[in-house]
Amino acid sequence: MTFTTAVLCDNYSGQDHFQIAESLFMSFGGNSAFYGQITTLKTFEDNVLIKSILEEKVQNRVLVIDGGGSHRCALIDADLAKIAISNGWQGIVIYGCLRNASIIDTLPIGIRALHAHPLKSHKKNHGDRDLLVSFAGVNFKKDHYLYADNDGMIVSATILS
Repeated sequence: MTFTTAVLCDNYSGQDHFQIAESLFMSFGGNSAFYGQITTLKTFEDNVLIKSILEEKVQNRVLVIDGGGSHRCALIDADLAKIAISNGWQGIVIYGCLRNASIIDTLPIGIRALHAHPLKSHKKNHGDRDLLVSFAGVNFKKDHYLYADNDGMIVSATILS
C-alpha cells in the first residue's frame, strides 16, 4: 500500500475514529513510512516482554510500546529490530528510547522513538500487553491501524485507503 499521512489527513481527519499523534518522535530505521495493525505493550525500562512479542510471527503489524516516556535507558536495540524484521513486523513505536541507532538506520523497518540512549534496559519481565495505551495525544488500541511517514503518525479504528 502506498500512502502519505498528509493525504490520509485530507481525506479522513475530523472523523471520530481518526487521531493524529503529537510530533514527539524521531524516525529510525531504513523504512521512513510504515503501517499496520497495532499490538500494544506497557512496560517501564524493561524489554523482556518486548523480545517475547517480537519473536511472534505476524503480518502487517506494528508494536506500540508505552515505555512511560523514560529517557534513562533503551527499550529496543539492533538485535531486537532484526528479530522484528525476521518475524514480519512492519514497525515499532516507542514512547521511550532505543540504542544502536546507526545500525537500526540500515535495517528495513520503521521505528519511531523519543531519542537514542546507550544504556540497555532492565530484565524484570514486567508489563501488560494489548491494553489501551495513551501518549502523544493518541489512544492506541489493539487491532486499530497505525500509519507513519516523515510527516507524522496517525491512528484509525478502521483501515484507510
